[in-house]
Amino acid sequence: MKKIYRSREDRMIAGICGGIGELLAVDPTLVRLIMVFIGFATAVVPLVFTYVIGWIIIPEKPAGPGSAHV
Repeated sequence: MKKIYRSREDRMIAGICGGIGELLAVDPTLVRLIMVFIGFATAVVPLVFTYVIGWIIIPEKPAGPGSAHV
């Protein structure tokens, strides 16, 4: 079973959309556009609340061997 992680490489704010894109094997830009559409459709507040909760509970992707990420 695949696990969802926040992306270390493809991030704008917290890496959640990048992580979803990696999990689903789609372009993270497409995920971001869908998030914007959902945000407008739900009056933004529920999406922001969900994003912040995801930021808190979704772990960051572990650094791979030989990674120089600080």
